[in-house]
Amino acid sequence: MTITRRTILAGTALAAAPIGGSIALAQTNTATPATPPSTPTTGPRQAPGFYRYKVGDIEVTAVNDGFAQRPLEGFVKNAELKDVQAAMQEAFLPGDALPITFNTLVLNRGGRLTLIDTGNGDMGAPTSGRWMENFRAAGFDPSQVDTVVISHFHGDHINGLRLKDGTAVFPNAEVMVPEPEWAFWMDDTRMNQAPEGMKGAFQGVRRVFGPIAESVKRYGMDKEIVPGLTSVAAPGHTPGHTAYILSSGSGRLMIMSDITNHPALFVRHPDWSAVFDMDADQARATRHRMLDMAASERAQVAFYHAPFPSTGHIAKEGNGYRFVPVQWSPAV
Repeated sequence: MTITRRTILAGTALAAAPIGGSIALAQTNTATPATPPSTPTTGPRQAPGFYRYKVGDIEVTAVNDGFAQRPLEGFVKNAELKDVQAAMQEAFLPGDALPITFNTLVLNRGGRLTLIDTGNGDMGAPTSGRWMENFRAAGFDPSQVDTVVISHFHGDHINGLRLKDGTAVFPNAEVMVPEPEWAFWMDDTRMNQAPEGMKGAFQGVRRVFGPIAESVKRYGMDKEIVPGLTSVAAPGHTPGHTAYILSSGSGRLMIMSDITNHPALFVRHPDWSAVFDMDADQARATRHRMLDMAASERAQVAFYHAPFPSTGHIAKEGNGYRFVPVQWSPAV
């Protein structure tokens, strides 16, 4: 028999038909896939954004807070736009804007819940603010949170602590913050002398922490601040920016906070400086130190701004590094 395009298509259709049924019947009975629920403002929605994995006996849940689009021009302070666009193209990302994701972590150790950073609350971009629905979808309630640990005082990490109307979101939680971060942002002299563009950040810190200033617990570096979670000084992004090591049994997770923004840019090119880094030289030194540690130890890492679920490993590659996401698993 001569093989033609028609015979190939006919054979494909026959193979796809159910046993004992006809091609026509198979086509007639094909169901239309269900469409995710949508609203006029959001469009179709994904499934809830949470993902669980274990570090020893500690259950870690990544909870997504959506994303924000940041124009690419001017985002990397010390690189040509064409070079940044080339890095984006290599990662199959758009050449005009960077989708910045927000991912917090919930640590469950024996029923005690520790939250690391809080997302944007009700003050972020229209494409963010998904945290609470994802947190609840993961089976949690804000009243269950025992401890909130803050890595640094940028709004996308602290605004979830308090709603616009002043309501505290985690009524039963102890709030823990880095001591050097508190010293910087709560200093009235620094706020008064800050450039106009930074005054809003200082005011945002006071909005969140002012009502609870007397009860906020300030922690130092290289301390076990809750069982299994040790603070690691990671300055540069902000003066008191903090990373963490989570340890349980043989399990170990390096929680990188904002040591990099999107890995396609700042893991691949660790000498690049994001516009958000307050001390670019110090941030670069911190980035190299932490990425090199993760690569040499083959440690699992978690980033606040990596694509969800924002966990994987770091591999050394040339003068930079490569982020290798974990393989998704249905088992925890």
